[in-house]
Amino acid sequence: MTPTPCLYGSLWSYLGQWCLHKDLRHLKALVWMVVGLVNSQKINLTAWEPYVQSPAKYAQSYQRRWRRFLANPRIEVSDWYVPLVMNAIREWKHSPVSLALDTTLLWNQYCMIHLSVVCCGRAIPLLWKTLKHKSASVAFEEYQPLLDQAHELLAEFTDVTLLADRAFACH
Repeated sequence: MTPTPCLYGSLWSYLGQWCLHKDLRHLKALVWMVVGLVNSQKINLTAWEPYVQSPAKYAQSYQRRWRRFLANPRIEVSDWYVPLVMNAIREWKHSPVSLALDTTLLWNQYCMIHLSVVCCGRAIPLLWKTLKHKSASVAFEEYQPLLDQAHELLAEFTDVTLLADRAFACH
């Protein structure tokens, strides 16, 4: 058996801290997907296959595993992702933090509302919601749950500023 790559071991240890599911196969699939993504630098399941160590003989085996993982209704992305972001920004508790609230219109059918932490000129998504809506302007009731959840997550932060554009007119 070939040795496990350092990246796999590091990711397993790091992501395993937030593994909320008892089924470690989910964590294993996620770690191999990240290893493939980092090494291939492509968002393409077939491009990840050369970077995976597994007894599987066919590329379709990897792809089926990853598709099952992505379609698994028991896996809630925010349960894995939000703790990672919170860990990354935990040192900012006494520094000013900016949150950006924005929308993206997808195919003129869906509106994705996202609340991001601004860091070094980049927006790191923290929370999001997608709804069937034909406009980027959404009612306050649609994004209020995101703000409430962010308020809970960032309760220990001393200076948080919310940035939004004219699509978010709320008094």
